[in-house]
Parts: sequence; C-alpha cells; structure tokens
Amino acid sequence: MDFGLSDEQRHLRESAREFLTNECSPAYVRKTMADEAGAARELYAAVANLGWNGLIVPERYGGSGMGMLDMAVLLTETGYAAMPGPFLFSSALAASALAHGGSDEIKERWLGALAAGTIIGTVAISERNDSLNPAEMVTSARREGAGWVLSGTKMFVPYAHAAAFIVVVARTGPSPADIGLFVVKTGAPGVRIRMLHGLDLTRRVCALDLDAVVVTSGAELSGGAALYARLLDIGAVAIAADSLGGMDRALEMAVEYSKVREQFGKPIGSFQALKHAAAEIVAELEPARALLWYAAYAQDAGTPDAPRAAAMAKALLCSIYTRGTDRAVLMHGGIGFTWDHDIHLWFKRARFNESFLGSPVYHRERVAALGGY
Repeated sequence: MDFGLSDEQRHLRESAREFLTNECSPAYVRKTMADEAGAARELYAAVANLGWNGLIVPERYGGSGMGMLDMAVLLTETGYAAMPGPFLFSSALAASALAHGGSDEIKERWLGALAAGTIIGTVAISERNDSLNPAEMVTSARREGAGWVLSGTKMFVPYAHAAAFIVVVARTGPSPADIGLFVVKTGAPGVRIRMLHGLDLTRRVCALDLDAVVVTSGAELSGGAALYARLLDIGAVAIAADSLGGMDRALEMAVEYSKVREQFGKPIGSFQALKHAAAEIVAELEPARALLWYAAYAQDAGTPDAPRAAAMAKALLCSIYTRGTDRAVLMHGGIGFTWDHDIHLWFKRARFNESFLGSPVYHRERVAALGGY
C-alpha cells in the first residue's frame, strides 16, 4: 500500500512552490507587513486565479471539490513562503465551516464568491479568557422571533477588517453542548471591528464586538457542538501544515548560512554543535511530516481517530516549529537577531501558530482526553 502523496498532490506542491518563489519573496512579505491592512489583495487575487481559494469548495459552488489532504499540501507551501494574507483563515477555515454546516442558501451566497476570490471570510472563536472550552464561552446567541441576537466580544479574529462575513461561535444555552455557529456580515448594525497589533506581522488579527447583532434564522450553521469540534480539528491540521512548511524553510536557511559563514578559517557548519542542532530539527520534523499527512487524510475519511490525530499534529508541529526556529536563529549567530535578516519572519510566525486555536499544552490534554485518560 502506498502511504505517500499522489502524483497530483506532488504536482500541486511543486507548482505552488514555483509560484510562491516568484510572487511571494521575503521582500514582498515585508512590503505587506508594512501595509496597515496587510491583506495582500493582489496576491490573494492571483492565487484565486490558480484555483487555490476554491480548493475544498464543492464543485457545485465553483470550487475544485478536493479534500483536506490537498489543502494541507498547499498550506505547507504557503507556510514555507511565510505567505501573508487571509488564505488559511478564509479558504480553509471559513470555507470548511460553510461547506460542512451551511444551508444551500448560505452556500450559494458565499462559497462561490470565496472560491472566486472576490470576498474574504473568517472565523471568530477565541474570547477574552482565551479558552476554547464551550462551557467557558461568554459570547451568547439568544432566540428572538425567527432569528438570533448575538452579543459579546471575540478576540484575535483573523482579517475581520477585510472580511465580508465572519463565522461566529456563540453559546445558545446553559449546557456545554449548546453551541451555535452563525454567519455574520461585517457591515451589520452592532458589529464593531478593532485592529490589534501582534508579534507576527504576516497575519492581522482584530477584536470583534457584537452589540445585539441580529442575524436571521437562515444564517445559523447546522451541526452545533459537533461542527464546532470539527472546525477546531480542521484548524489544527491547517496550522500544523503551515508550521511544517515554515520549519522546512527555517531549517533550509540555517543550513545554507552555515555553509557560507566562516569562523576560524572554516565554515561554521563543520562545527559539531551546529551539526547537532540541524540534526535534532530533522529528527523531530520527519516523523511529524507523516503524522500531518495522516491527520489531514483522517479528516477526509472521517476516521474515528481524526480528532485525536488533528490534536497530535497541532501539538507536535507547533512545538517543533517554535523550538526549531529558536535553533535556526541561533545558527545564524548575531545576524539572526536583527530585523534586517529574514529568519525572524518565520520565528515570529511560529509564535502565532503556537498560540492560535489552542497551545500545544491544550492539544496534548485533548489527546489524553480523547484517549480516555
């Protein structure tokens, strides 16, 4: 049995690498970082022309109808390039939420535009208490007539300032299972979006204030707590894929620098300490690569261990990314600590990935709980 990527997936990876090498250089990343909105609109439009935005959107709504494994292959390359902009949050997370929980009306309204790249969507999950536990959510949705009224504050919402809609997770009752997901238009009365300033400038996050925002009954996604759990799993796999690609790039940069930087008349890569640092990264990274492919496949196949595999992938790859970029910066010596050197782009991105949608500690605890411990 072949457990490797298919020929089509390898071609997707190679074509994405070639495109991003030409169109998303570190110079372009820095240019986008300097822009207040940071949405990389022209790059977002370019990847839409390649069909990336609709990769997991069903063909019926203008997408390619591919799976999470294909998306993970693509996200490793966007992570490798430190690609700025809302692609992961719009085309992987928001699109998945609509595809799995949206009514035909919602899908018709939003998915085609997402696939075409004419609009951006995002998801609002985290709150001030930084908990992903449904029982600890404060944002509420109460029934009013035929619709719902949403109130509360969501934190660290990616690209809310650039999005046409936001999938908001809110409590609908006292039980932990009383969770709903709602499609909220960013221009709706009572919606207030505030830009936040984070460490990783390749991403933009916002605070989302909901002051008695009215949404119609058709704007509620079906699935409740089960859909929320699946969205967390998809997010975990997506962030893990970005982390794998980013660590590949950071390791490559560190090794290349070690070959040309000389000390005591010889390349620093010949010193045992640096050889060990690189070898330790590789020893951690290669088994994690297989784990990621399985976790993405499990989402597509709906295997019983899909949630556990997603949590394992997020915990492991984000930890490797954080530790690995630490080592990569050290392998660059003093120049690695400067703003002028590009290695810090991946160093900071690793910190974002580590905390977004649950820390490694949270996901290890989730692995234990799912395993019955």
